[in-house]
Amino acid sequence: MTHLIFLLISFFASVIGCICGIGGGVIIKPVMDAFGLYSVSAVSFMSGCIVLSMTAYSVLREKLSHAGTPTESAGTYLGIGAALGGLAGKQLFDAVKNLFANANEVGAVQAAALLLITLLTALYTVNKEKIPSHHVKSPAVCVLIGLALGLMSAFLGIGGGPINLVVLFYFFSMETKTAAHNSLYIILLSQIASLLYTVLCGRVPEVPLALLLCMVCCGILGGVAGRKINKRISSWMVDRLFLILLVIIMGVCVYNFFRYI
Repeated sequence: MTHLIFLLISFFASVIGCICGIGGGVIIKPVMDAFGLYSVSAVSFMSGCIVLSMTAYSVLREKLSHAGTPTESAGTYLGIGAALGGLAGKQLFDAVKNLFANANEVGAVQAAALLLITLLTALYTVNKEKIPSHHVKSPAVCVLIGLALGLMSAFLGIGGGPINLVVLFYFFSMETKTAAHNSLYIILLSQIASLLYTVLCGRVPEVPLALLLCMVCCGILGGVAGRKINKRISSWMVDRLFLILLVIIMGVCVYNFFRYI
């Protein structure tokens, strides 16, 4: 029964993640942590694989449909930074994990960091119309922004999360749906780098392979459904869904934090 719940979570999280451009891992990771069936490392790895599969599908479909993926000027440099950040984020996760006698206690650090990021994201989203945005064009600055996003994505094991949208709104003045497409591209590159690091370093945690494959399939199906829904709803609806999601994520993070400490 629990595994069926995980499959449903993978599907619906990927649907919402594709619509909002947050990847889905920001839902999958904390919810699976809350069940406590697998180690923090295993959940991070599984969440990353699901997010990678969904974003790969979504970005490829955007390319094939010529609907426009990342803004060509900034997107490439953001992607380069995100890939480098993905590597740094995995190294940071391993370093923090080694600080604790019980490796699962790093879950409390992840939960606290995600809670803070989600709270700040919610505050910005509510007030973004009052906050001046920018149009960053410097390649070096774009790489640094992508680096920070990729690092947080890989360290938290969420694939990207809500912070991507805030950064794209603030630094690049992107409209909601444009930011969502760009966010998925950034998430894809950071997750590819993160997965390669894990595999090449021989640090793949023990995970139930059959369950993982089924969850990956659900993630792709969620990407299919999410992409179709995204085309049919307004940016206003995407914003409302995003805010509701942030509140739910904060609640789960609070639960996980006290469960791990």
